[in-house]
Amino acid sequence: MIHKNHLAKTVAKLQNKSLSVEEYLDELRTRTESIEPEIESLLPESDRWSRLTSDSEQLASTPYSAQKPLYGIPVGVKDIIHASGFQTKANSSLPPEQLTGPEATVVRQLKSAGALVFGKTVTTEFAYSEPGPTKNPHNTNHTPGGSSSGSAAAVAAGLCPLALGTQTIGSIIRPASFCGVVGFKPSYGRVSAEGVIPLSQSVDHVGFFTQDVAGAEIAASVLCAGWQTIPEGMDRPTIGIPDGPYLQQASSDGLDRFHTHCRRLEQAGYDVEKVPVLPDIETINKYHERLIAAEAAMVHHEWYQEHGEKYGAQTAELIEEGYGVPTREIAIGRNSRMETRTHLTDVMEDHDIDIWIAPGACGPAPEGIDSTGDPIMNLPWTHAGLPTIAIPTDDTINGLPIGVQCVTHFNADEHLLNWAREIVRTLQA
Repeated sequence: MIHKNHLAKTVAKLQNKSLSVEEYLDELRTRTESIEPEIESLLPESDRWSRLTSDSEQLASTPYSAQKPLYGIPVGVKDIIHASGFQTKANSSLPPEQLTGPEATVVRQLKSAGALVFGKTVTTEFAYSEPGPTKNPHNTNHTPGGSSSGSAAAVAAGLCPLALGTQTIGSIIRPASFCGVVGFKPSYGRVSAEGVIPLSQSVDHVGFFTQDVAGAEIAASVLCAGWQTIPEGMDRPTIGIPDGPYLQQASSDGLDRFHTHCRRLEQAGYDVEKVPVLPDIETINKYHERLIAAEAAMVHHEWYQEHGEKYGAQTAELIEEGYGVPTREIAIGRNSRMETRTHLTDVMEDHDIDIWIAPGACGPAPEGIDSTGDPIMNLPWTHAGLPTIAIPTDDTINGLPIGVQCVTHFNADEHLLNWAREIVRTLQA
């Protein structure tokens, strides 16, 4: 059920006209009609293919359109992100007309770069924990992760080469790891969240999924403010393993495979060093989770007062918890973001670490789709707002992918993606 659909290669083919947009859409239609009924990654759309054909014809009639960086590329849009002509339902039973708003900045940026909206992708309810119907393309008895479930699954299955996601704890990196694709969560604020239904505005990030790091660099150059191209041939980064209680949150199987991945990087000539860090991870976890609850209650207050009975149990529980978080605790949680970033940055500088490496998730995707898995391995990096990339490896447990995540300094997103090119080659050798 997994098909190669590398963004960078497809961009090149569409731009040099060795592949037409019409031919590419025909390929995707065949694949989608075969696979989508099993994985349910997309919101149903009765006229998807006629709409895409019309959109592609309009694009082709635009002068110099083939020179645009994402010319003809269909992009999945997570269904908390507004796109003109589409309702935003957020996997919720609330009236869609109350949720839909002006088109998101990221969607406008993608369209300006020549991309086509492939369709809306399934999210958990309001990007929290209440899952949708999406299954993991590697094994449909397992979750794809969440909350960006549909985006990760659609990219993994080759239905589209690029899809938008969001992350408030682990909603890009974890599903990318579970589905065996690249997931990129930029530095906090580097990609606009305007036009996205928030969950917790202090820690919400907008990012995306691809199958290839080279493709992720193209997408990042379109979406990240002030993107700078880093030349090839940079020195290899020194890699830090975050030793201590944070790392012990992973499963024993997950840790075994993670240490195997670290040894492979060492054997390939990387300097890999264990560094004690995040001794207060339990406190950070608590601050982050309470901050999300409080801010979710603020976002949803009016909707919840009017439509509380229409919310899923897990989302309602979060909002109810949020009502009980004192103002002082909210301030502590917000301050903790910068404190955690400073701590991680200081340790990196003290030990000459360029990149942290960690398991992308606690282990492989759990069985069943009633839960999207534990995001705890992603939490401190999101809390600190640091750029993070999920890197797929060639390793599996019972046929399910195992990924790693790499993290670097705030606003050093360009360096992270540049380094990730070689790291992914090493871990997929």
